[in-house]
Amino acid sequence: MFLTSTETISGHEVIQTLGIVRGSSVRAKWFGSDFMAHLKNLVGGELEQYVKLMNEARETAISRMTADAEKLGANAIIGIRFTTSQIAQGAAEIMVFGTAVKVQ
Repeated sequence: MFLTSTETISGHEVIQTLGIVRGSSVRAKWFGSDFMAHLKNLVGGELEQYVKLMNEARETAISRMTADAEKLGANAIIGIRFTTSQIAQGAAEIMVFGTAVKVQ
């Protein structure tokens, strides 16, 4: 499966557009991570627990989007975009979407 944020894939021709596909993941902070992040904020530096949390959420969302595309018979997803939103206090959604296509 080709995944790209561009509208074309170099060396390949889009032969069929199958539709919009999406995947999402909602993650909540764990109190321990939140407490450790607060402490880290006092001294500065990267908040590794949150980086890991968001990376996992992105990978889950991509996997779900890819599964959505495979159901349509796609072999590529073009125009991929990410968005995030706060769902509730301490919980965020990562959404990824793109256009499922067949390329040759």
